[in-house]
Amino acid sequence: MNQPCELLTDNCRFVQQIAPTPLVPVALEADGPRIWCKLEFLNPSGSTKDRIARYILEKQWRLGRLRTGSLVVEASSGSTSIAMALVCAQIGLKFIAVMPESVSNERVQIIKSYGGQIILTPRADGILGALSRAAQEAEERDAFYPRQFENVDNAEAHRVSTGQEILGQVPGGVVHAVVSGVGTGGTIVGLYNAFAGAGCPVRPVFAKPVETVMAPAGQTYFEAECCSFSSRVPGVVDGLSKLYSRADLPGLIEVEVQGRVAIETTRKLIRHGFPVGPSSGLNYAAAVEAQRQLGDKAHVVTVFPDRMERYFSTELFSGWQF
Repeated sequence: MNQPCELLTDNCRFVQQIAPTPLVPVALEADGPRIWCKLEFLNPSGSTKDRIARYILEKQWRLGRLRTGSLVVEASSGSTSIAMALVCAQIGLKFIAVMPESVSNERVQIIKSYGGQIILTPRADGILGALSRAAQEAEERDAFYPRQFENVDNAEAHRVSTGQEILGQVPGGVVHAVVSGVGTGGTIVGLYNAFAGAGCPVRPVFAKPVETVMAPAGQTYFEAECCSFSSRVPGVVDGLSKLYSRADLPGLIEVEVQGRVAIETTRKLIRHGFPVGPSSGLNYAAAVEAQRQLGDKAHVVTVFPDRMERYFSTELFSGWQF
Protein backbone atom coordinates (compact mmCIF):
# COMPACT_ATOMS: atom_id res chain seq x y z
CA MET A 1 0.00 0.00 0.00
CA ASN A 2 1.28 3.50 -0.81
CA GLN A 3 2.18 5.68 2.12
CA PRO A 4 -0.05 8.76 2.57
CA CYS A 5 1.43 12.24 2.39
CA GLU A 6 0.93 12.76 6.14
CA LEU A 7 3.28 9.87 6.86
CA LEU A 8 5.85 11.40 4.58
CA THR A 9 5.65 14.62 6.55
CA ASP A 10 6.08 12.74 9.82
CA ASN A 11 9.20 11.08 8.41
CA CYS A 12 10.56 14.46 7.29
CA ARG A 13 10.62 13.24 3.70
CA PHE A 14 9.54 16.57 2.26
CA VAL A 15 11.20 18.87 4.79
CA GLN A 16 14.13 19.76 2.52
CA GLN A 17 12.17 22.14 0.34
CA ILE A 18 13.82 24.42 -2.20
CA ALA A 19 14.33 27.90 -0.78
CA PRO A 20 14.01 30.91 -3.10
CA THR A 21 17.25 31.72 -4.91
CA PRO A 22 18.46 35.33 -5.30
CA LEU A 23 17.80 37.48 -8.36
CA VAL A 24 20.72 39.89 -8.73
CA PRO A 25 21.74 42.57 -11.24
CA VAL A 26 24.98 41.60 -12.99
CA ALA A 27 27.16 43.86 -15.16
CA LEU A 28 30.48 42.43 -16.34
CA GLU A 29 31.64 45.76 -17.73
CA ALA A 30 31.56 49.07 -15.89
CA ASP A 31 29.61 50.69 -18.72
CA GLY A 32 27.81 47.51 -19.74
CA PRO A 33 24.13 46.60 -19.35
CA ARG A 34 22.74 45.30 -16.08
CA ILE A 35 21.13 41.89 -16.49
CA TRP A 36 18.84 40.39 -13.85
CA CYS A 37 20.22 36.93 -13.13
CA LYS A 38 18.51 34.17 -11.14
CA LEU A 39 21.20 32.29 -9.19
CA GLU A 40 19.86 28.78 -9.67
CA PHE A 41 23.28 27.24 -8.99
CA LEU A 42 22.48 27.85 -5.30
CA ASN A 43 19.83 25.11 -5.31
CA PRO A 44 20.64 22.02 -3.17
CA SER A 45 22.12 19.86 -5.95
CA GLY A 46 23.72 22.85 -7.64
CA SER A 47 21.32 23.43 -10.52
CA THR A 48 17.89 24.64 -11.57
CA LYS A 49 16.95 21.01 -12.29
CA ASP A 50 16.15 20.62 -8.59
CA ARG A 51 12.93 22.47 -9.42
CA ILE A 52 11.68 19.90 -11.90
CA ALA A 53 12.99 16.86 -10.03
CA ARG A 54 11.20 17.72 -6.80
CA TYR A 55 8.00 18.90 -8.53
CA ILE A 56 7.70 15.82 -10.74
CA LEU A 57 8.59 13.22 -8.11
CA GLU A 58 6.50 14.73 -5.30
CA LYS A 59 3.51 14.96 -7.63
CA GLN A 60 3.87 11.29 -8.57
CA TRP A 61 4.05 10.37 -4.88
CA ARG A 62 0.90 12.29 -4.08
CA LEU A 63 -0.84 10.56 -6.97
CA GLY A 64 0.12 7.23 -5.43
CA ARG A 65 2.39 6.19 -8.29
CA LEU A 66 5.57 6.23 -6.20
CA ARG A 67 6.29 4.88 -2.72
CA THR A 68 9.36 4.16 -0.60
CA GLY A 69 11.72 1.99 -2.59
CA SER A 70 10.16 2.73 -6.00
CA LEU A 71 12.59 2.96 -8.92
CA VAL A 72 13.05 6.06 -11.07
CA VAL A 73 14.96 5.94 -14.37
CA GLU A 74 15.86 9.07 -16.33
CA ALA A 75 18.01 9.95 -19.34
CA SER A 76 20.09 13.07 -18.92
CA SER A 77 23.45 14.53 -19.84
CA GLY A 78 23.98 15.34 -16.19
CA SER A 79 22.18 18.04 -14.23
CA THR A 80 18.71 16.48 -14.26
CA SER A 81 20.15 13.13 -13.22
CA ILE A 82 22.05 14.77 -10.38
CA ALA A 83 18.87 16.53 -9.20
CA MET A 84 16.82 13.33 -9.48
CA ALA A 85 19.46 11.42 -7.52
CA LEU A 86 19.35 14.02 -4.74
CA VAL A 87 15.55 14.10 -4.47
CA CYS A 88 15.34 10.31 -4.62
CA ALA A 89 17.82 10.14 -1.74
CA GLN A 90 15.70 12.59 0.25
CA ILE A 91 12.35 10.84 -0.18
CA GLY A 92 13.50 7.22 -0.21
CA LEU A 93 13.42 6.24 -3.89
CA LYS A 94 15.91 4.28 -5.99
CA PHE A 95 17.41 5.95 -9.02
CA ILE A 96 19.17 4.97 -12.24
CA ALA A 97 20.71 7.63 -14.50
CA VAL A 98 21.20 6.78 -18.17
CA MET A 99 23.80 9.06 -19.75
CA PRO A 100 26.13 9.16 -22.76
CA GLU A 101 29.64 8.01 -21.84
CA SER A 102 30.91 11.44 -22.93
CA VAL A 103 29.61 13.11 -19.75
CA SER A 104 32.18 14.46 -17.32
CA ASN A 105 33.35 12.15 -14.56
CA GLU A 106 32.38 14.74 -11.95
CA ARG A 107 28.72 14.22 -12.81
CA VAL A 108 29.01 10.46 -12.50
CA GLN A 109 30.65 10.75 -9.09
CA ILE A 110 28.02 13.16 -7.78
CA ILE A 111 25.17 10.87 -8.81
CA LYS A 112 26.87 7.85 -7.24
CA SER A 113 27.46 9.78 -4.02
CA TYR A 114 23.67 10.22 -3.66
CA GLY A 115 23.20 6.48 -4.08
CA GLY A 116 22.19 6.58 -7.73
CA GLN A 117 23.25 3.96 -10.25
CA ILE A 118 24.74 4.80 -13.66
CA ILE A 119 24.21 3.29 -17.09
CA LEU A 120 26.50 4.80 -19.72
CA THR A 121 25.52 4.53 -23.38
CA PRO A 122 27.91 4.74 -26.37
CA ARG A 123 29.35 8.16 -27.05
CA ALA A 124 28.46 7.89 -30.74
CA ASP A 125 24.75 7.46 -29.90
CA GLY A 126 24.62 10.74 -27.98
CA ILE A 127 21.60 11.71 -25.91
CA LEU A 128 19.28 9.89 -28.33
CA GLY A 129 20.92 6.63 -27.36
CA ALA A 130 20.49 7.44 -23.68
CA LEU A 131 16.80 8.23 -24.20
CA SER A 132 16.20 4.94 -25.98
CA ARG A 133 18.02 2.95 -23.31
CA ALA A 134 16.20 4.74 -20.48
CA ALA A 135 12.81 3.93 -22.00
CA GLN A 136 13.86 0.30 -22.33
CA GLU A 137 15.15 0.09 -18.75
CA ALA A 138 12.02 1.75 -17.35
CA GLU A 139 9.76 -0.71 -19.15
CA GLU A 140 11.76 -3.80 -18.20
CA ARG A 141 12.13 -2.75 -14.55
CA ASP A 142 8.59 -1.34 -14.16
CA ALA A 143 10.14 1.99 -13.15
CA PHE A 144 8.86 5.56 -13.31
CA TYR A 145 10.34 7.40 -16.30
CA PRO A 146 10.01 11.21 -15.91
CA ARG A 147 10.64 11.90 -19.64
CA GLN A 148 12.00 15.39 -18.99
CA PHE A 149 11.99 16.41 -22.67
CA GLU A 150 8.22 15.96 -23.01
CA ASN A 151 6.78 16.07 -19.49
CA VAL A 152 4.66 19.23 -19.14
CA ASP A 153 5.37 19.22 -15.39
CA ASN A 154 8.91 20.25 -16.31
CA ALA A 155 7.72 23.65 -17.54
CA GLU A 156 5.00 23.81 -14.88
CA ALA A 157 7.61 23.55 -12.12
CA HIS A 158 9.24 26.74 -13.40
CA ARG A 159 5.91 28.50 -13.91
CA VAL A 160 4.76 27.93 -10.32
CA SER A 161 8.09 28.28 -8.52
CA THR A 162 10.97 29.97 -10.36
CA GLY A 163 8.71 32.36 -12.23
CA GLN A 164 6.72 33.43 -9.19
CA GLU A 165 9.92 34.07 -7.25
CA ILE A 166 11.26 36.30 -10.02
CA LEU A 167 8.03 38.29 -10.20
CA GLY A 168 8.41 39.03 -6.50
CA GLN A 169 12.08 40.00 -6.88
CA VAL A 170 12.38 42.04 -10.09
CA PRO A 171 11.83 45.81 -9.71
CA GLY A 172 8.17 46.68 -10.18
CA GLY A 173 7.29 43.04 -10.71
CA VAL A 174 7.68 43.51 -14.48
CA VAL A 175 9.79 41.40 -16.85
CA HIS A 176 10.33 42.56 -20.42
CA ALA A 177 12.46 39.65 -21.66
CA VAL A 178 13.34 36.17 -20.44
CA VAL A 179 16.49 34.59 -21.86
CA SER A 180 17.41 30.89 -21.86
CA GLY A 181 19.04 28.19 -23.88
CA VAL A 182 16.83 25.27 -24.87
CA GLY A 183 17.56 21.74 -23.75
CA THR A 184 14.29 20.34 -22.48
CA GLY A 185 12.68 23.74 -23.06
CA GLY A 186 11.14 23.70 -19.60
CA THR A 187 12.87 26.84 -18.34
CA ILE A 188 12.00 29.25 -21.14
CA VAL A 189 8.46 27.89 -21.55
CA GLY A 190 7.68 27.86 -17.83
CA LEU A 191 9.12 31.30 -17.16
CA TYR A 192 7.48 32.86 -20.20
CA ASN A 193 4.10 31.45 -19.13
CA ALA A 194 4.59 32.79 -15.60
CA PHE A 195 5.45 36.29 -16.76
CA ALA A 196 2.89 36.50 -19.58
CA GLY A 197 0.24 35.09 -17.26
CA ALA A 198 0.99 37.88 -14.79
CA GLY A 199 0.47 40.51 -17.48
CA CYS A 200 4.11 41.31 -18.25
CA PRO A 201 4.93 42.58 -21.76
CA VAL A 202 7.55 39.83 -21.97
CA ARG A 203 9.57 38.71 -24.98
CA PRO A 204 11.02 35.18 -24.95
CA VAL A 205 14.67 35.01 -26.05
CA PHE A 206 16.25 31.78 -27.24
CA ALA A 207 20.00 31.73 -26.47
CA LYS A 208 21.40 29.57 -29.26
CA PRO A 209 25.02 28.39 -29.03
CA VAL A 210 26.72 27.90 -32.41
CA GLU A 211 30.18 27.04 -33.70
CA THR A 212 31.87 28.66 -36.69
CA VAL A 213 34.04 26.08 -38.42
CA MET A 214 35.99 25.94 -41.66
CA ALA A 215 34.15 24.54 -44.67
CA PRO A 216 35.96 21.75 -46.57
CA ALA A 217 37.20 24.17 -49.20
CA GLY A 218 38.82 26.27 -46.51
CA GLN A 219 37.40 29.45 -47.97
CA THR A 220 34.18 30.19 -46.10
CA TYR A 221 32.61 29.58 -42.72
CA PHE A 222 29.33 27.97 -41.72
CA GLU A 223 27.38 27.41 -38.54
CA ALA A 224 27.46 23.83 -37.24
CA GLU A 225 24.11 22.68 -35.88
CA CYS A 226 24.11 18.91 -35.46
CA CYS A 227 22.12 17.53 -32.54
CA SER A 228 23.84 19.77 -30.03
CA PHE A 229 24.25 23.35 -31.19
CA SER A 230 27.71 23.55 -29.64
CA SER A 231 29.84 20.93 -27.90
CA ARG A 232 31.08 23.71 -25.62
CA VAL A 233 27.65 24.19 -23.99
CA PRO A 234 26.39 20.82 -22.69
CA GLY A 235 22.67 20.33 -22.32
CA VAL A 236 21.54 22.86 -24.93
CA VAL A 237 20.47 20.56 -27.73
CA ASP A 238 18.64 20.78 -31.03
CA GLY A 239 15.25 19.24 -31.67
CA LEU A 240 14.79 17.07 -28.57
CA SER A 241 12.34 19.24 -26.66
CA LYS A 242 8.66 18.45 -27.05
CA LEU A 243 7.86 21.39 -24.75
CA TYR A 244 9.46 24.18 -26.76
CA SER A 245 7.43 25.51 -29.68
CA ARG A 246 7.86 28.83 -31.46
CA ALA A 247 4.09 28.97 -31.94
CA ASP A 248 3.62 29.05 -28.16
CA LEU A 249 6.20 31.80 -27.65
CA PRO A 250 4.93 34.89 -29.50
CA GLY A 251 7.53 37.53 -30.24
CA LEU A 252 10.40 35.05 -29.87
CA ILE A 253 13.86 36.54 -30.36
CA GLU A 254 16.69 34.20 -31.37
CA VAL A 255 20.20 35.24 -30.37
CA GLU A 256 23.16 33.23 -31.63
CA VAL A 257 26.20 33.04 -29.36
CA GLN A 258 29.49 31.55 -30.48
CA GLY A 259 30.57 28.64 -28.27
CA ARG A 260 33.90 30.39 -27.74
CA VAL A 261 32.08 33.51 -26.51
CA ALA A 262 29.93 31.42 -24.14
CA ILE A 263 33.08 29.93 -22.59
CA GLU A 264 34.82 33.30 -22.32
CA THR A 265 31.73 34.85 -20.73
CA THR A 266 31.48 31.97 -18.26
CA ARG A 267 35.07 32.54 -17.18
CA LYS A 268 34.37 36.25 -16.70
CA LEU A 269 31.36 35.40 -14.53
CA ILE A 270 33.51 33.08 -12.43
CA ARG A 271 36.12 35.82 -12.05
CA HIS A 272 33.30 38.07 -10.82
CA GLY A 273 32.40 35.55 -8.11
CA PHE A 274 29.67 33.49 -9.81
CA PRO A 275 30.71 29.79 -9.76
CA VAL A 276 28.77 28.79 -12.87
CA GLY A 277 28.90 26.46 -15.87
CA PRO A 278 28.89 27.20 -19.63
CA SER A 279 25.12 27.56 -19.97
CA SER A 280 25.29 30.59 -17.68
CA GLY A 281 27.85 32.23 -19.99
CA LEU A 282 25.58 31.44 -22.94
CA ASN A 283 22.51 32.91 -21.25
CA TYR A 284 24.30 36.03 -20.08
CA ALA A 285 25.87 36.77 -23.47
CA ALA A 286 22.47 36.38 -25.17
CA ALA A 287 20.82 38.55 -22.51
CA VAL A 288 23.30 41.37 -23.19
CA GLU A 289 22.31 41.29 -26.87
CA ALA A 290 18.61 41.20 -25.95
CA GLN A 291 19.14 44.23 -23.71
CA ARG A 292 20.76 46.04 -26.63
CA GLN A 293 17.76 45.29 -28.83
CA LEU A 294 15.09 46.16 -26.26
CA GLY A 295 16.73 49.21 -24.69
CA ASP A 296 18.30 50.15 -21.37
CA LYS A 297 15.02 50.42 -19.49
CA ALA A 298 13.93 46.86 -20.21
CA HIS A 299 14.13 44.33 -17.38
CA VAL A 300 15.97 41.43 -19.02
CA VAL A 301 15.97 38.29 -16.88
CA THR A 302 18.03 35.15 -17.31
CA VAL A 303 19.06 32.11 -15.30
CA PHE A 304 22.45 30.86 -14.15
CA PRO A 305 21.50 27.16 -14.32
CA ASP A 306 24.33 25.24 -12.65
CA ARG A 307 27.63 25.22 -10.77
CA MET A 308 31.16 25.06 -12.13
CA GLU A 309 32.33 21.97 -10.18
CA ARG A 310 30.74 19.55 -12.65
CA TYR A 311 32.92 21.04 -15.42
CA PHE A 312 36.42 20.79 -13.91
CA SER A 313 37.52 18.16 -16.46
CA THR A 314 35.96 19.96 -19.45
CA GLU A 315 37.19 22.69 -21.78
CA LEU A 316 35.91 25.37 -19.41
CA PHE A 317 38.80 24.66 -17.06
CA SER A 318 41.25 22.51 -19.02
CA GLY A 319 41.81 25.27 -21.57
CA TRP A 320 41.87 28.14 -19.07
CA GLN A 321 45.19 29.87 -18.49
CA PHE A 322 45.05 30.96 -14.85
